[in-house]
Amino acid sequence: MSQKKAVVLVSGGLDSTTVLAIARSEGYACYSISFDYGQRHRSELLAAERTAKVLGAVEHKVIKLDLRAIGGSALTDDSIAVPEEETGGIPVTYVPARNTVFLSIALGWAEVLGCDDIFIGVNAVDFSGYPDCRPEYIAAYEVMANLATRAGAEGNKLHIRTPLIHLSKADIIKQGVALGVDYGLTVSCYQANDQGEACGKCDSCRLRKQGFVQAGIADPTHYQSA
Repeated sequence: MSQKKAVVLVSGGLDSTTVLAIARSEGYACYSISFDYGQRHRSELLAAERTAKVLGAVEHKVIKLDLRAIGGSALTDDSIAVPEEETGGIPVTYVPARNTVFLSIALGWAEVLGCDDIFIGVNAVDFSGYPDCRPEYIAAYEVMANLATRAGAEGNKLHIRTPLIHLSKADIIKQGVALGVDYGLTVSCYQANDQGEACGKCDSCRLRKQGFVQAGIADPTHYQSA
């Protein structure tokens, strides 16, 4: 019997790297996919390539998109500053329709590969308030995926797997460490420098730092010097 396949969305960050390790531990042959979408924190793409290799992805693709063409986010528009203090509501680091765009491309690759499973590291507990990280969004997208594809029409049910969606950042870290993830290879910062060093101030850095403290695990993140 051939090994089951999965497409895994990887950004090079803590959450998606943990998801790749989980998929591998569940026996999947993992095909990882990242997106060069014009994000300001481009060192994450190198981190995604590193972690995909270390965690044994069968193949790693980087898809080039230009979300700077529409802007609307601090991650794709240099005129919008990345906030370094907590803000209410949906933050300016939200990228319009990003997960919908990414999942749609991953869905196409899954059809080509004959995969029934797509893994994504969305989280509805320790997250920044992004609407496309909510369980109801994922459930709705899975319904759409099965309506919109040949695979779904022919009865091969497609699943969007979200193993982190109800976990705290601390629990995600604990699970990743148990699976042998080296978080020193990952980049989560919204404004990391070219060496992948984190600012330590943005929302993503704050959540990551807090997660390691709450997990009681030493933080291996490489931070920029003061």
